[in-house]
Amino acid sequence: MIRLLVALAVTLALACSVAQAARLEPDAVNQAQFSEGEPTGVSPMVLKAQVLLDRARFSPGLIDGRVLQSFTKAVAAFQAANGLPSDGKLTRETWDKLAATFAGPVLTTYEVTAKDVRGPFTRRIPVRMESMARLKYLGYRNAREKLAERFHVSEQLLRMLNLRSRFSKAGTTLVVPDVSRGDPPLQIASVEIDKALRQVRALDASGKAIAIYPASIGSEEKPAPSGTAEVKRVVHNPTYHYNPKFAFKGVKTKRPFTIAKGPNNPVGSVWIDLSIESYGIHGTPDPGKIGTTFSHGCIRMTNWDAEDLAAMVKPGTKVDFKDEAAQEGQAR
Repeated sequence: MIRLLVALAVTLALACSVAQAARLEPDAVNQAQFSEGEPTGVSPMVLKAQVLLDRARFSPGLIDGRVLQSFTKAVAAFQAANGLPSDGKLTRETWDKLAATFAGPVLTTYEVTAKDVRGPFTRRIPVRMESMARLKYLGYRNAREKLAERFHVSEQLLRMLNLRSRFSKAGTTLVVPDVSRGDPPLQIASVEIDKALRQVRALDASGKAIAIYPASIGSEEKPAPSGTAEVKRVVHNPTYHYNPKFAFKGVKTKRPFTIAKGPNNPVGSVWIDLSIESYGIHGTPDPGKIGTTFSHGCIRMTNWDAEDLAAMVKPGTKVDFKDEAAQEGQAR
């Protein structure tokens, strides 16, 4: 009986994936139009909106085709920037403004290269940080994870878009989101860290947001700082140094240790060092949790968003922390 139930569950899951994949055929997504009502499951309309937001640098974080918190925050930010009521709901007026930002197809094709499948990969990554320190490199687990991150998409959605494809074979043609953002601005005036909304904003000299990204910012264990800091330096492919005085939950050792570089390193693929000791803006090995969980005090973003921001800042760029208390005072 148990085997029968398991087999039935697997069959139903497969049927669901096939049905969802049929809804996500490239033409269905590329030609998606606005429709009233709350989308359920993985929606072609929401997927198209997410890609358009990502391209416009109103980042929804991980592209997954679903109406989640990071998506509604990105929609609200886009609405505010375009003089629309910023309630985070995808209205027809919002859709029209968003659709006008890019006329091309949001899903395109990509041919897997030998470099994509070559690695080096780190098949098993321990949960405990002390165990991570024994590894020589914290790379992607496999080609699928590497490709998913390259196109800002969840692995689940990448599989749904390519049910019959082999991600580990060079020459395979995949359907992927077109997340070409174009060259980032050469220079920004400042960075704003919004603790309440869990967002990072790159601002020009007039205070206008050039880019907005979701972020995980601090925790009760180690809250994010307040006030103003500045960028000291940008480190690509950083190693991670643990200081026992941090006393992170789950780390038992009383000795310092170093975790090797790699995109699955605790600080991801880039570290933007701040003038406040031990604090920085950095990437993550788990993009699906950005904006929905807390961090160890620093400002954590998806690797691709952190790298985008890193290309805009330089030593001396001002970083302002916008406190929740100040926002509440302004609201009153």
